[in-house]
Formats: sequence, structure tokens, C-alpha cells
Amino acid sequence: IKLKMMKKILKEVLGVDVAQNELVVTAGRMLDDLSIDLYAHKVFKNNESGFLALLDWTKKLSCDEFKVRFVMEATGVYHQKFAFYLYDRGREVTIVLPNKISNYIRTLEDKTITDKSCSAAIAQFGLERNLDQWHRPKKVFHVLQQLTRERDQIVSERVTVKNQIHAEKSEVEPNERSLQRLYERIKLLNRQEKEIKADLKMLVNGDANLTGEIKRICSITGIGELTAIIVLAETNGFELIRNKKQLTGYAGLNVKEKQSGTSVKGKPRISKKGNRHLRKAMYLPALVAVRHDKNFTEIYLRIVSKHGIKMKALVAVQRKLLEMIFVIYNSKQEYQKEYSVLKESSALNLKDQHATLASS
Repeated sequence: IKLKMMKKILKEVLGVDVAQNELVVTAGRMLDDLSIDLYAHKVFKNNESGFLALLDWTKKLSCDEFKVRFVMEATGVYHQKFAFYLYDRGREVTIVLPNKISNYIRTLEDKTITDKSCSAAIAQFGLERNLDQWHRPKKVFHVLQQLTRERDQIVSERVTVKNQIHAEKSEVEPNERSLQRLYERIKLLNRQEKEIKADLKMLVNGDANLTGEIKRICSITGIGELTAIIVLAETNGFELIRNKKQLTGYAGLNVKEKQSGTSVKGKPRISKKGNRHLRKAMYLPALVAVRHDKNFTEIYLRIVSKHGIKMKALVAVQRKLLEMIFVIYNSKQEYQKEYSVLKESSALNLKDQHATLASS
């Protein structure tokens, strides 16, 4: 212990495994010989009193509490209150996509998965990696996410009610009172969806920058305003996304393949371990893009001709559309349907210029 005290501390991290009702925390530090010491563990309630107790605990453990980095997974909505609480009090916070942590845990020797082992793995991940600091997202993205998810629930419920109406009508003697109540429920759901769309429109129109971003994204074939809003809302304006590969992993559209030697050869599939709202939002736009944009049509036909599986080709188009939205958002430029033709033309012109210079 005295030897460790003599060594200089290079970095301090608190790995937090967030659950609905509790925060499982592991404190760790990296010493000047690059060794990692996970030295403390505790469980706190996932509420404001628990947050306060956690900060008091951190203050007792650390030499400088404000230099301790809090690292946690983006676990649904349960991490948000704690992350916002820390950020508002000037603490350093990093939020990591869940698939990055799960992939990291697979590389560790200890294969036991508990809340304690997960928090320890998160702490070790934070100590070994140079992670970006998390910044509180715009409030508008949070509100847009709430509204779009509420609308999705209403649409799903309406489909269920319509199926109930169909089943009731198919009865030998349909109950008119039951049908009347079901029709009233449909009217209620329609009215609520209309209200949500009005709220979405008001939010978007109230933010000039957001309006411009959505307009540029909607220049992509098949992408409508609602799809653009869902993608921005579910990614917090691509706050945690650094590249296209990370984005497809976050959406669960990345390909999962298991192959070893000659005996083990699993069928490639998409992982689906990601944000289902993003995957769902990209389905209909992919159908439209395949019909009306030759760039996506070519991708679709090439994969169908190679594998003979239409859904596999459609998933590839969904992935390409999502990546295109990311590129458009970062480049601040509108989508050019004839980009490949223009690129080929400019390449030919450049080749002609080189030939002319060589001949002269």
C-alpha cells in the first residue's frame, strides 16, 4: 500500500454500471508505471440522494475530485439523470455506446458478468482509453426523442386496434358496442398523432439551424422530415458518433459473422443489438430509395443477384441511407443524386488534362 502511495497517479476513473434503481460503481486509477488499480467498489441509489452520496464518497477517495472521470454506458434513459447531474456540477463525464463496452468485456480474462464486474470493466476501459468528454445535448433533441417515441407507440397501438376491429367484424355475430368503442379509440389515437406532429413542427420551426439540417437531410431520396427528425433525436445530433462504422453498430445494422476454419461457418446476419427506433425508421425510406434512386437501386440489385435474398439487400440500403444522413449532417451539403456521374466526369476531365500536358 505504501509503495502504491509513493507512485504518481496519472488518471482516475469511476466506472458506473447504471440500472433502473441503482448505480454500481468501481473506482480505479492508473499509476505512473501504467499499472491499473481498481481499489474501491460501492452501490448507490439511482436518485438525487444517491448522486449526492456518490460525490461525497468520491471526494474522500480522490486527491482532486474534479479530475475524476465518470464513465458509463448509454443504457436507455436510466443514465440520463445522473449524467445531467454530474455535468451541471462541473464533473468530467464520458458516455460510451453499449456495444463498445460489451465488445471490450469479451477481451477480458474474467468471463463472469455481474453488475460489479461490469462496473469494473467500464472503469478499466476508461483508464485504458483516451475518451472524449460528454457534453449535455441540446434540449430540443431530447424533446424530439420523447415525441417521436410517443408517436411510434400510438402507431403501434392503432395497428393493434385495427386488427381487433377486423377480428370482431369476422365474428358470426359482431358486438356493435365493442366495435363502437374500438372506432372511438381509433379516433382518439388519430387525434393524438395529429397533436404530436403539430408539436414536432413547432419545435423544428422554432430552431433555424435544426430546420436547415433537416432540409439538407431530406434532400436524400426516400428520407422525409419525420425520418430525419427521428435519426437526429435518437443520436442526439450524432453526439456520440465519430464514424459511419460506429453509427451502424449503434443502430444494430452491423453485420455479425461467425467463422472459424472449415467446420464453423455461421450465416452472416445483422446484429440487431442497437437502437431499434433507428432501424425501424430506415425501413420505408429504403423501399422508396430503391425505387427512385439508381445509386441505391444498383446496390440492391447487385446484392440480390449475388445472394438472392431481397431482405439482405434492403438492409444494405438501410445501412447506406443511415451513413448518408451522417455524412450530409457533418458536411453541411445537400445530397447529389448524380454525384457518382459527376465524380467520373471530373476524373475523365483530369485525365484529358494530363494527356494534353504530356503531348505538349
